[in-house]
Amino acid sequence: MTTFGVHTGVQNTTVAELADLWRRAEDLGFDSITVWDHFYSSDLRTYECHEAVSLHAALACSTSRVRCGCLVYSAGYRHPGVLAKAAATIDHLSGGRAEIGLGAGWAEAEYRAFGIPFPPIGERLDLLDEATAAVRALLHDGEASCDGTHVTLRDARCEPRPVQARLPVWIGGAGERRTAAIAARHADGWNVPFVSPDVLARKREVLDGHCAATGRDPAEVVLGVNVIVCDDDASLAAQFGPRAEAVRPGSVVGTSVEQVTEALGRYVAAGAGTVNVALRAPWNPAALDRAGAAIAALR
Repeated sequence: MTTFGVHTGVQNTTVAELADLWRRAEDLGFDSITVWDHFYSSDLRTYECHEAVSLHAALACSTSRVRCGCLVYSAGYRHPGVLAKAAATIDHLSGGRAEIGLGAGWAEAEYRAFGIPFPPIGERLDLLDEATAAVRALLHDGEASCDGTHVTLRDARCEPRPVQARLPVWIGGAGERRTAAIAARHADGWNVPFVSPDVLARKREVLDGHCAATGRDPAEVVLGVNVIVCDDDASLAAQFGPRAEAVRPGSVVGTSVEQVTEALGRYVAAGAGTVNVALRAPWNPAALDRAGAAIAALR
């Protein structure tokens, strides 16, 4: 059964506004809410962006029912041991509702500004592979040892353990060769941002192939997708700025519940186990309400 989430950008807004938005999404019946991990706005237009681990914890404390996650923490910013400890604590704060996502990272300007190395994509994916294996071991098994090129742990323990026996670990990104393969090896889900239903259906086939290559049941890895629900082209541009055209394939433009229901239904038919409605400030509560009505119709 497909679940539905809200993916809230944490740029150009206040914590109070975010908390109100999270509670509204919970009241509308969404199953999960996620934040992201950036130091600046994702389009790099402004510097006003809250920190992800802090807001992940705030999300856990501001809600009572929904799953609480981050899509996704950058493996280049976050030591996997420290991140696993944070996720376990957030699971306790939420009463067992936490999830965690990891990605290779892409916003080079942020890395450079904060003095964090930004190696070529191949090395960043190597780091993602090792970091995800370490996070998974700490969260699922409670201890980990590894001696990789990028990650070293010596009998590291994650105690107290998360409330959940298996806190879900996601991989974020659209890459079909390495990113999907890392998800198939190590993760409980692969989340793909802003693609059409047809492209998502191909991603499902790719993921299934990687699972088969590793001897894993494809049913064990959920395929997620981020989509946008907006009124018109102007509201899409207001939220996503210079990146509006890049994310347009994953946008649902329309002002009727019927339009949104039909569009989200195509993602479900394409194999989405989770559909996340992505929102960025300036917030559009009416679009969120339409999405909430649409998911109620799809259930």
